[in-house]
Amino acid sequence: MPFTGADHVVILVRDIDQAIHTWQNQFGLPLSHRADLPEIGIRQAFFLLEDNTFLELIAPMGEQSPIEKVLESRGEGVHTLALKVDDLDATVANLESQGVQLMGVGTPQVFIHPKSANGVRVQLWPSTRPHRWQDKPSEGSK
Repeated sequence: MPFTGADHVVILVRDIDQAIHTWQNQFGLPLSHRADLPEIGIRQAFFLLEDNTFLELIAPMGEQSPIEKVLESRGEGVHTLALKVDDLDATVANLESQGVQLMGVGTPQVFIHPKSANGVRVQLWPSTRPHRWQDKPSEGSK
């Protein structure tokens, strides 16, 4: 089996502060990290779960954000499910041999196209790849 577990789930939201409030106060998840990335036009918030999977909320920073365009066409909700793989190259080869449509092959960011996964964009996440946000200071709960 190429997948060894869930790594993270990306949820697109319109208002990062409202979404943080919901996930913290209604669902009881502690905010692990928050960052604004104006260079790519997004705001992020991360909630690390006990099993080391995490939720990543992403909101646009203005109307020119690429995330704004996705929100306009699809609305808020799950954007990506990242599944852990032990061997990215072997997993890609296996999936390609089965005719699975992939995006980003040859890069560190490989995805199963939603057309091949019942409408879900699935990211193949090497189980040894670190998460950059866990090594950076959080910007708090602006």
